[in-house]
Amino acid sequence: MSAGLAELERWLADQVRQGLAGTDADEWDDLAKRLVDAQAPGVANALSRLREVRMADDWPSRLLAEYSLINLLAVAYRRRAELPGPLRQTVLIRAGFPVAREDVLVRPVVRDRWHVVGRRDEEHDRLTARRVWLRGHDTGRAALILSFAASGQPLDASLVTGTTIDADVAFYPGAAPLRALVAARHAIPRSLPTDRTTFADQGDASDRNASDDRADLAGRMDLAGGTDLGGRSVVPDGRAEFGGRRDLGGRVDLDGRVPPGVSPEKALGEIAAAVTADPWTDSWPVVLAGVVPGRTSVGGFPLHPRSRDPWRLIAVSGGRPVTVAAEWTPLGLRPLTTWADDGTAVIL
Repeated sequence: MSAGLAELERWLADQVRQGLAGTDADEWDDLAKRLVDAQAPGVANALSRLREVRMADDWPSRLLAEYSLINLLAVAYRRRAELPGPLRQTVLIRAGFPVAREDVLVRPVVRDRWHVVGRRDEEHDRLTARRVWLRGHDTGRAALILSFAASGQPLDASLVTGTTIDADVAFYPGAAPLRALVAARHAIPRSLPTDRTTFADQGDASDRNASDDRADLAGRMDLAGGTDLGGRSVVPDGRAEFGGRRDLGGRVDLDGRVPPGVSPEKALGEIAAAVTADPWTDSWPVVLAGVVPGRTSVGGFPLHPRSRDPWRLIAVSGGRPVTVAAEWTPLGLRPLTTWADDGTAVIL
């Protein structure tokens, strides 16, 4: 891997020196193949996404930004011995080192009532990836559950948007932990009401394929950053810097059906903390409370170009403040779910 990333650094320096106008997309494919051979699939995937960047109207600035992040990853890998432990783990994972599912499940778990606030499916060549976003009701933590399936094959449908699960969640290691596994489920407390959801292409909840077994980086580190653990232990309150809830953002909780949201300002601070810890963060879930959606923005956040004119969201809002779960990306927010006045989840 070291040799492959050293070649990548030299190639990026040549690209910047020669200018972006002469960029040849075929070079990305050739270099990505060599990086796969060098056991750096994470960096290869970053290169393979550059074709989409090249088709954008503002491609020069976006391509330069992507080159910068890829170069930062190559340099960070070369100097990984100088990095703090959590950031070093992030660099290794981003480069392509695997973490076994079993190693994640022995890490400390966070028990909470987890709201399933949204999901998104993406096609990658002959593979479909499903992202399911969770939000802790009491801890305010965010979690991402990934699953994969070959094209045409059913994906894991056990986590349904708009529902709440009482579960232990184990997070993958890293400087800004987000990806996680559901380690164990518990009976829903009787005090929680039955969840109600307006479905839009949610699939068959009876189909329960195994979640992603893809590996990351071996290692068992305490969430606080240091203790080697020989078995599973539970973090009592699960509070962390990333996604920690500070208030409900002014939205009525409706006995637990609506996930606690935060103000746009607090959400922006949460995103900033995640990006500061992990500069390669390109997606983060937020739950905004008390926001009035518009055609191009929600709570002051610009919408992703493909998510503008969110008529379903605007119709539910009717000009009144609502709670909105969305996926933050560098190009803008992607609304996922909102909640009606009676607590019904409306999938966007």
